[in-house]
Parts: sequence; structure tokens; C-alpha cells
Amino acid sequence: MGYVEVVNSSKNQALIAGRVLWAGTSEERRRGLLGRAWLGPDEGIYLVPCEWVHTFGMKFAIDIAFVAPDGVVLSVQHSLRPWRLSKLIWRAEGVLELAGGRLRETGTCQGDRLEFRDL
Repeated sequence: MGYVEVVNSSKNQALIAGRVLWAGTSEERRRGLLGRAWLGPDEGIYLVPCEWVHTFGMKFAIDIAFVAPDGVVLSVQHSLRPWRLSKLIWRAEGVLELAGGRLRETGTCQGDRLEFRDL
């Protein structure tokens, strides 16, 4: 389990989040953000592989970006509230979960290319 930073290479390397947990095991993906009371604006989790998520049991809304293997954002959902299901995006390699409102704050949208950099 390691942390990465995520930048938007389509928008002059704009920092999206500086402390994103890379959740690459089944256990890490199942746990996800459950048990957290909040998520800071610079925090997130990248669930990989993953094509959809749920917010059952969560206490706050999240923004989600579905990311292709080449880093292109395939789809976004803003402020997905607790006890909801996301869309299913078949071509997604993973899902980036961030604090609600973060994708709008950073101007991240469908078609942008993200880079995940080791810390």
C-alpha cells in the first residue's frame, strides 16, 4: 500500500491531490474510504482495477473519476452522496475517489489525462 500524487497533464501539470492511496489489492479496495469521517481536499484513493463504486456506509460525498489504462478520464461523477451507486464504466482501469467538489475545483473533466506519481 503506497501513496502517489495525481496531476492533470492536460492542464499544465495541475495538482489534483498530493496524497492518494494506491489501492491495488482486493482488501484495500474493499476497505476503500469506509470508516473515514472525512477526506481532506488534498487526499484521495485510487482503486485499481475498478469499473464502478458504491458509497454504502460512507459519511460524506465524494467526487469520482473513471480512468483508462492510458490515464485518460473516461467519465466523472460529482459529489456522489452516501448510500449510492456510481455509473459502471466498462473501459475503466480504475476509479479515483476524492473529496466532494475537488474535481470542479481543479477543473478536471472527461478527456483530461492524469498522471500518478510515486511520492
